[in-house]
Amino acid sequence: MSEDKFVFTADSQKKLFIAKLVGVVLVVVGILVVAFGGHGHEEAAGAGHHYHWLHRVWVNLWINNVYFVGIALCGVLFLALQYASQAGWSAYIKRIPEAFGSWLYVAAGLTFVIFGLANFAGPEHYHMFHWLDSSLYIEGGENYDSIIAGKQAYLNLTFFLVRMAAYFAIWIMMYRFIRKESMKEDLHGGDSHWRKLRVYSTLFIILFAITSSTAAWDWVLSIDTHWFSTMFGWYVFSSWFVAALAAITLMIIWLRDRGYLMQLNSSHLHDLGKYIFAFSIFWAYIWFSQFLLIYYANIPEETVYFVERLKSGQYAWVFFVNILINFIFPFLVLMTRDSKRHTIFLKIVCSAILVGHWMDFYLMITPGSLGENGGFGFIEIGMAAIFAVGFIYVVLRALTKVPLVAQNHPMLEESLHHHI
Repeated sequence: MSEDKFVFTADSQKKLFIAKLVGVVLVVVGILVVAFGGHGHEEAAGAGHHYHWLHRVWVNLWINNVYFVGIALCGVLFLALQYASQAGWSAYIKRIPEAFGSWLYVAAGLTFVIFGLANFAGPEHYHMFHWLDSSLYIEGGENYDSIIAGKQAYLNLTFFLVRMAAYFAIWIMMYRFIRKESMKEDLHGGDSHWRKLRVYSTLFIILFAITSSTAAWDWVLSIDTHWFSTMFGWYVFSSWFVAALAAITLMIIWLRDRGYLMQLNSSHLHDLGKYIFAFSIFWAYIWFSQFLLIYYANIPEETVYFVERLKSGQYAWVFFVNILINFIFPFLVLMTRDSKRHTIFLKIVCSAILVGHWMDFYLMITPGSLGENGGFGFIEIGMAAIFAVGFIYVVLRALTKVPLVAQNHPMLEESLHHHI
């Protein structure tokens, strides 16, 4: 077991390359369909500029970037929670969520590039983030918006970019501390590194609680500039976290199916299944609470968020499918004990959750940035495939650099004999 090293085979890399190629082809086909489909001159919702097919590409880049940043970040959060809570059952599988954090290095650069493309490189002077339009802040001007102007102290480009840089600096710095100490634990053993990891993990959880909420406000909520929700940070976190749990579980099962982690047992799977079951319910609780409070309040600036999604032929079906895939389906399938202990059920549910929560982010971002020009087709599927391949490639590369099973973890024996 000490030599249990993951080998990223040429065959696996070839399959990922083919999947990426398929994604690229789908995006190109989707662009051709949209570009020559006669929908290039409609007004983009709230943007005041003519729609161009390129805007849809930028928005899809942003959706996928935000989605996979969250999965990577919540992989590190899952690891931190295990240390902070002194959990022993997960010691055998900790390398997988630990490897998720490696995507943050890639995501840091992508986020700045995509933000620039989506707001400053598009035709028709398009801003995916409407508040970047300087004419909105000129009092007495034709485009003056008193609500957005009132948020100018927070919503300005310089402060936005400073916050974005700070998020990634904090996340990557904390991930490096945790990863470095984890490597030292492998080499030297003892409980001193485990104790340091508990401190780092606790600090990470605190910083994550703050930065994940403000990042959700910046990257998603500010797209619908006139709408606000005090529950939005929790909502985005719950969507990110359950998607990360699904991705962790799928990767662990994939590795076991290929001859790794052979001491993984049904109790490990059961605990992962319980996490997924619980946080699917938590996501639904936050979703319903936010919806119900706004429905009861019936305040125009709050209800508009749901009206433009429920009254639109473009998005209404996504709204209802979102609830079906992300709550009803996992709730019913994972309700029994046996379903959480068998890989076939977990594979189906986790795959559905990853698709479902991608759709959740699609529904959060697209209506406010594209209005009725949004769509769901080859561009969306292809772009998601490209990002998924990139994420998987980076994570698998990270897994090759260290033993797949953490060495000298003080609770490793407890994890190997985990039975519930």
